[in-house]
Amino acid sequence: MSDFLTNLASTGWGRTVTKQLGLPQPARLRRGRTLPQGPVVLGAAGGTPSLVRETLALLAVLPQDALVDTAATRVTETTEDGETRQVPAPYPAKIGALVIDATSATAIADLETVRGLLRPAMKAVETSGRVVVVGVEPETAGAPTAVATQQALEGIVRSVGKELRGGATANLVRVDLLTDEPTTPTDLASTLSFLLEGRSAYVAGQVLHVGHAAEGRVSEISSERPFEGQVVVVTGAGRGIGAGIAEVFARDGAMVVAVDVPAAGEGLSSVANKIGGTALQLDITAPDAGQRVAAHVAQRFGDAARIHTIVHNAGITRDKLLANTDEERWGSVLEVNLAAQIRINDVLLDASLPGGLDEGGRVVGVASTSGIAGNRGQTNYAASKAGVIGLVRAMGADERLARRGITVNAVAPGFIETEMTARVPLATREIGRRINSLQQGGRPVDVAETIAWFAQPATAAVTGRVLRVCGQSQLGA
Repeated sequence: MSDFLTNLASTGWGRTVTKQLGLPQPARLRRGRTLPQGPVVLGAAGGTPSLVRETLALLAVLPQDALVDTAATRVTETTEDGETRQVPAPYPAKIGALVIDATSATAIADLETVRGLLRPAMKAVETSGRVVVVGVEPETAGAPTAVATQQALEGIVRSVGKELRGGATANLVRVDLLTDEPTTPTDLASTLSFLLEGRSAYVAGQVLHVGHAAEGRVSEISSERPFEGQVVVVTGAGRGIGAGIAEVFARDGAMVVAVDVPAAGEGLSSVANKIGGTALQLDITAPDAGQRVAAHVAQRFGDAARIHTIVHNAGITRDKLLANTDEERWGSVLEVNLAAQIRINDVLLDASLPGGLDEGGRVVGVASTSGIAGNRGQTNYAASKAGVIGLVRAMGADERLARRGITVNAVAPGFIETEMTARVPLATREIGRRINSLQQGGRPVDVAETIAWFAQPATAAVTGRVLRVCGQSQLGA
């Protein structure tokens, strides 16, 4: 659905009018596999930025002449007292992104370094620019002061995300360095690439964790078709976010199996035809739904074929205040949104099942910000989506899946522009659109790009995580 205010603010006279009226001025977001136009500035707090510097070097899509390394390039500055000191080189007039390696930040004084790096970027970062801070999990940092310093990074990043304008975003990545299996540049590369590119347009103010994947599990980053020849199953694919997910996977080379209920058959066929995939009309609450998905894959692609990614997108709402919610209304939402997903996973994770989930496969769920913050009149829906979050965390910690290289993650969308949200009353719709740092609703492609990042082979070091795709919504922030 078109957002009139975003369209208006994208014109010269429209920006003037909206500014004079005190209206939000949402920017057109940079989307797709597009990098920032300006240079990427690399800074360090507490030490040399070896991990991030080495990671950036792996990103072939990022020209090295576009990298400004403030840790390696320093200039002499004279203070008011006449003393001289070495400081990072000044930023160019406009920068595309600022990436700060704060993995060695262990003292409160290191936070001043972070401030010094961020302050000029607040006005220098371009439209749809990026700020990315890389730290470590606080509980692994050691001494209490180091733990406090690393935790402080979260407060800084979430606040910066709310101060940036022009569609720019700030996010925090936490890695493992002081563990038996430290994060490597290869582990981090796909996440850093995702956050710098337009694929992360609606991911703002979030905290991500990148661990370590066993040798050989992380593949090289492909800038175009990482799912070439891979089977991807998307439930609820007949319209809206599900259709967007199917389209992105097909764009990236996947052989997509689009699944939806028979009542959505017309839309499902249209999506499958558009992307060159196959359609499977199936009620996922059927007791044999998992077996039927596997059988379809084996029949369509051969007995040796297996699923690389299953995206559990299918879901329903049956909104009522809890006082008016009966057993059927409660149970139907939990059945579709959570219980069916669990049953299908149990079937497809059978390593001997033809058409089941492959070694190194991906399971991606769709939760919701309602599952994090709750929502009036959606107790059943919030319960189901919070359940998805719990399921992902439990499966992500399952050593049996880890040994097979299978990752399990979820996205939690906020306000996304779909046919469903277009039917929401105008006032409620406008509030949903504007109460986030980007001052606009997201698009189905924003959810789809995040799911595809979770699923790509290069993201093997991320599992058991839930990432909000909400423009840094105030709900549950």
